Amino acid sequence: MIVVTLNDIELIFETSSTVFSPQGIDAGTLAMLSVVDFSPTDRVLDLGCGYGVVGIYAAKLIGALNVVMSDIDAECVELSRRNTQSNGVGEIVAVVSDGFDNIDDKDFSIILSNPPYHSDFSVPKRFIEKGFNRLKIGGSFYMVTKRKDWYKNKFISIFGGVNIKEIDGYFVFHSEKRSTQYANAKR
Repeated sequence: MIVVTLNDIELIFETSSTVFSPQGIDAGTLAMLSVVDFSPTDRVLDLGCGYGVVGIYAAKLIGALNVVMSDIDAECVELSRRNTQSNGVGEIVAVVSDGFDNIDDKDFSIILSNPPYHSDFSVPKRFIEKGFNRLKIGGSFYMVTKRKDWYKNKFISIFGGVNIKEIDGYFVFHSEKRSTQYANAKR
């Protein structure tokens, strides 16, 4: 069990030894959350939600009906669902999904992801490309990783630009959707 206070919001999380960062909230997740400004009108997707930290925190700020959480791991989604209940935001939709496969929603204003690190970059590549298509114009995609160059280049090729903040050894990427086409498709 993890009990944490983020910006005066107390949260409690049930975890499992088989999920990512079971002993405490990952420093990368905390770095990413430190740069996001949520608005009451936001529609948020926590992509790769783990046990639900990002989505539940967002729901406490903007309301549970404005948040969708997904993970490929059914145990993570079950933990997330239990954690939404224990944190009083049980109306959050939490789905088992490989990326966007089982997510019907579009027009998110914010997508947040702390993706698994793979040497072939297949998961973050798909998240960034498909995420672009699920954002509304003006929507923001945030991703946190330990690596910089590949992610920087990928965000620029899709969104046309990226802001990068280095926090505690993590890189937090933020891009805004300003067009309906990938940036590299305009050439």
